[in-house]
Amino acid sequence: MSATTADSWSSSAAEPKAPTGRRGHRDKPQKWGSPFTYFVALLFIGACVAPVIYIVLGGFRTNSQITTNPAALPQPWVFSNYAAVLRSVTFWGEFANSVIVALASTVGTVILGLMVSFVIARYDFKLKGAMYSLFAAGLMFPLVIAITPLYIVVKDLGLLDNLFGVIIPQIAFGLPMTVIILVPFLKAIPNELEEAAAIDGASRLGFFVRMVIPLSLPGVVTVGILGFVNSWNNYVLPLYILNSQANFTLPLGVQAFSSQYSVDTAKVLAFTSLAMLPALIFFSVFERRIVGGLTGAVKG
Repeated sequence: MSATTADSWSSSAAEPKAPTGRRGHRDKPQKWGSPFTYFVALLFIGACVAPVIYIVLGGFRTNSQITTNPAALPQPWVFSNYAAVLRSVTFWGEFANSVIVALASTVGTVILGLMVSFVIARYDFKLKGAMYSLFAAGLMFPLVIAITPLYIVVKDLGLLDNLFGVIIPQIAFGLPMTVIILVPFLKAIPNELEEAAAIDGASRLGFFVRMVIPLSLPGVVTVGILGFVNSWNNYVLPLYILNSQANFTLPLGVQAFSSQYSVDTAKVLAFTSLAMLPALIFFSVFERRIVGGLTGAVKG
């Protein structure tokens, strides 16, 4: 073998090969979108993030700073507004009410929605399509439309000024979205798994607990996160149902606090920041879970 041939073999072996796909084709470099698309996306992001940043930073300012230069950074930074809110017994009472309502509504929605979705996805019966269409139609009727008849029903049940008067309707109005998301996950479970579980002696309940719930966990996490955030931010229903401040949730607490301290804008902004912070952190931490769950629902 000549020296030239040897050098060509060594150089070709040393050169890294471009990655190839499953069929042996070289992967094409990723193409970036048009600058206009990114510009529009940045505008939407700025429109969503700017008010949140303004509220959070406003809590670190004094009223004179806000009046003199509303768009400036805190100079100096004032921590007394947040400290005063955190020392407030009212804030922590409303925080506890929001936690109870959000957790109870989320757990109830997930459990009932998973059961209903399992029946719709795995079994054939009369009016199955009508039942699924009924839940799908529930997405088109927001809570605000039904608030007056809902108030009458809650009043007849004796649940006015009671946290259960908020929890039960939130579970009912959270079921349509839960069913729509979970049904594709449960349909995607192979029938062979259910048959194998039946051969091994597992009951339908055992198959549901041991197989269905773990396999549909991405969808369960997704509906749980969305249900928690929606319940935490719900304002209209607690406004109609809850009367005493001892039962207020944080959205109502923000309204009451801003009415009580209407002249103290900085402290109102601090209270608002702390009220929205749990839902904001919760949603940010589990953002990928939400996207993954919704993607799986679409694929299913």
